[in-house]
Amino acid sequence: MENTIKKVALNDKHIELGGKMVPFAGYNMPVRYSSDKEEHNTVRNGVGVFDVSHMGEFMVKGPNALALIQKVTSNDASKLVIDQAQYSCFPNEKGGIVDDLIVYKMGEEEYMLVVNASNIDKDWDWVNQHNTVGAELENISDEISLFAVQGPKATAALQKLTSVKLDEIKFYHFAIGEFAGIQDVIISGTGYTGAGGFEIYVKNEDALAVWDAIFEAGAEFDIKPIGLGARDTLRLEMGYCLYGNDIDDTTSPLEAGLGWITKFTKDFINSDNLKQQKEEGVSRKLVGFKFKDKGIPRAHYPILNESGEQIGEVTSGTMSPSMGIGIGLGYVDIAYAKPGTEIAISVRNKNLAAVVEKLPLLKK
Repeated sequence: MENTIKKVALNDKHIELGGKMVPFAGYNMPVRYSSDKEEHNTVRNGVGVFDVSHMGEFMVKGPNALALIQKVTSNDASKLVIDQAQYSCFPNEKGGIVDDLIVYKMGEEEYMLVVNASNIDKDWDWVNQHNTVGAELENISDEISLFAVQGPKATAALQKLTSVKLDEIKFYHFAIGEFAGIQDVIISGTGYTGAGGFEIYVKNEDALAVWDAIFEAGAEFDIKPIGLGARDTLRLEMGYCLYGNDIDDTTSPLEAGLGWITKFTKDFINSDNLKQQKEEGVSRKLVGFKFKDKGIPRAHYPILNESGEQIGEVTSGTMSPSMGIGIGLGYVDIAYAKPGTEIAISVRNKNLAAVVEKLPLLKK
């Protein structure tokens, strides 16, 4: 099999805009256009646009669509109403996570699953493997472009392009309507930055027209394209998990603090074992932390207790552009998971003081 890097529909546009392109999750993606800090602050204070068209989309339809989703996801999709979305995960048989995803209820017997780019093939195989109920499945990942328009000024900018009342779309809900003159655009309030805003799902052939319309509408708010670098710092300030870093095939949703999306009101893959884990309690937990000392934590740095013994490992870390301090996520022994616990991070053989913090790390 040829290992070719895929390109999103607007690949050339990002190059034209000065995007620094890097391979990410099998795609050629813009990591930044100016600087991560500048782009981060644009989203926190104004409005910016991420091209996240590398994400995967699967349609699940038919009378048994819900039955399949209930079996393969941890959250309870029967609670969804049309135009509502739900954060969830695919548990594996070993107690870990195949992927995290968002489930959209499009119609009575129609759902869309939005999965991570790096896991599209793996997830597609997983869902098909477990489709013993005859649900209709379609992988539309290569046909859809997705723009995340994020920031406090996103609503004002985008409202010019649609008659859909954007301020009425609640968090984790969506609307389908005309947007920038294009019919049947999905406008979703499921942002991953904590800065407010919307995701816009369009067909690839409409992507450029919609992108240009968004930038024209946002010009008065100094709208800017934003790369994956700032996406990472924004999600980390909120304490949102990144698949492959903070959650993976070996981390249980309960260890990852995702008990709230793990519903034992139904049976799903490995639910008995996870239920037992919940009853017995986990031995480690994903926590957020802030540095007290100067320094930047990175993935795989050891986390130590006050005696200098290793009690865990950093899974994601960065310098927070909003707070000007080192922040991160990592798994620690359960005894050290309580907010306020003093810990240390080993950074290049120096033990830097840090404290466990309740999420989100960036307080409003």
